[in-house]
Amino acid sequence: MKIFLDSADIDEIRELNKTNFIDGVTTNPSLIAKSGRNILEVIEEICSIISGPVSAEVTATDYETMMLEANRFIKLAKNVSIKVPLTRDGLQTCRTLSEKGVSVNVTLCFSPSQAILAAKAGASFISPFVGRLDDIGQNGLDLIYDIVEIYNNYNFKTEVLVASVRGVHHIVESAKIGANIVTIPAKTFKEMYNHPLTDKGLASFLSDWKKTGQSIL
Repeated sequence: MKIFLDSADIDEIRELNKTNFIDGVTTNPSLIAKSGRNILEVIEEICSIISGPVSAEVTATDYETMMLEANRFIKLAKNVSIKVPLTRDGLQTCRTLSEKGVSVNVTLCFSPSQAILAAKAGASFISPFVGRLDDIGQNGLDLIYDIVEIYNNYNFKTEVLVASVRGVHHIVESAKIGANIVTIPAKTFKEMYNHPLTDKGLASFLSDWKKTGQSIL
């Protein structure tokens, strides 16, 4: 499973990229707004740090303007992936860009039927939002199961990029289902390292080692 960082915080991205576990980055208008910086500058800088795909989201809602914005992003770096909403105009944009060999991330997916259309439009990535489905009383992971099963049935090349991840359990369950990628905030990424028994065991080992009076160096 690949791990993308859901962030537009340059310092955060630079720090976590040093782990060598980050395979890509996703951004959205809300994260860009939080950064307080110009979107083109932020995307270009992220692309210089991360070698994998960096999703840059269009903010237009009509096909013509989406294409103009996409072409602006494409000029920034070779590893830009254009992020479009799962709407008729968004999928039309996806089709046009994918036919030109441009990577496209179709976002805001909430149903298997939407995921089918995205794959048929040539999307590189489909981003189903599990946490937001959980918020309204549904099981968001059921959507991941359905999409993975459908894509496997028809050998669709579109990768399932699980978004709106609310905790490590979403990551683990998505991996068990067979999702290709999760995109997660820095806080959740850091939580993947943690388990109380790891801390307890290490403390015990170090305590016993200290009693020996030895040093390896």
